[in-house]
Amino acid sequence: MEALAIVTALALIQLTHFAYLVGAQRAKHGIKAPAMTGHTDFERAFRVHQNTQEQLVVLVPALWMFGYFIDPLWSAGIGLVFIVSRFLYRTNYLSEPTSRGTPFLVGFVMMSILVIGSIVGATMSLLG
Repeated sequence: MEALAIVTALALIQLTHFAYLVGAQRAKHGIKAPAMTGHTDFERAFRVHQNTQEQLVVLVPALWMFGYFIDPLWSAGIGLVFIVSRFLYRTNYLSEPTSRGTPFLVGFVMMSILVIGSIVGATMSLLG
C-alpha cells in the first residue's frame, strides 16, 4: 500500500503544480481574481488544472479500491501512467488544444480500468 500512498501524493503534487501554473499565468498576463477569462495561455492553464482536479475525484478512490481488492502495485503502476498522461495532456493543451485527445484518452482508460477493476474485485470479494 506504500506505493499507492506515493502515487497518490504524486498526483496531488501534480495538481498543486498545475494550480501554481495557473497563478503564474494570472500574474504574467495581469488577470485579477476572480476573473476566469483573459489571455489564452491563462485560460488553457486554468482548463488543464480544472480538468485534472475533476478527474482526481474519480482517480484517488478508484486507485485505493483497486489496490485493496486487486493489487496495490498494479494500481500504483496504472496511477503512474495516469500522471504521465496528465503531463502530456498539459503539454499538448498549452501548445495546441486540439492535440490533447490522445493523452486525455490514455488517462480516461487508466481511470476506467481502476473503476471497473474495483467493482470486479469488490464483487468477487463479496461473493467469496
